[in-house]
Amino acid sequence: MSKLASRLSQAAALLALVSSAPVAGAAAANSFAAQFPARVLAAHNAERAQMGVQPLVWDNDLGNAAAAYAQQMAFTGQFQHSNRAARRGVGENLWMGTHGAYSPEAMIGGWASEKRVFMPGVFPNNSRSGNWVEVAHYTQMVWPTTMRIGCALASTARTDYLVCRYATAGNIDGRWVGPQSLASRR
Repeated sequence: MSKLASRLSQAAALLALVSSAPVAGAAAANSFAAQFPARVLAAHNAERAQMGVQPLVWDNDLGNAAAAYAQQMAFTGQFQHSNRAARRGVGENLWMGTHGAYSPEAMIGGWASEKRVFMPGVFPNNSRSGNWVEVAHYTQMVWPTTMRIGCALASTARTDYLVCRYATAGNIDGRWVGPQSLASRR
């Protein structure tokens, strides 16, 4: 059986499993789905509050685009950023981990943990190690001109894929990122 046929077979098996789940399981899944945007938003906005930047608001269009890409990664098993040309002006954070082992807060907490090597300044000079990639998820989370977010989670039997999309995109060379109280002193 080809790799594609195997993936289609896995997807069909998962769909059959989900559709035959007991009502209590379906209710739990619906509850998680209903709470997901608020939980993701709260985790991001807690970090933004510490940085002194405005809170994000949920954007359904960004969430739908994130869902489509998360599903694509789950279907193909390829964990990589989407084509930037297809999402002009929109930033993206990705996360992948063991299915069901992490809460949304823990997933986003992985990105937030990058603040341990973050230093305020002009992007990309924001990492104590000198490697901006080590703080890029965190800087996108707290980017001062980003105002909207949409995220989605897609899963296989083994892996969860989280995609968050941000508008406007952050991580722009030559722009300040850090506590806004320090930005005015530059």
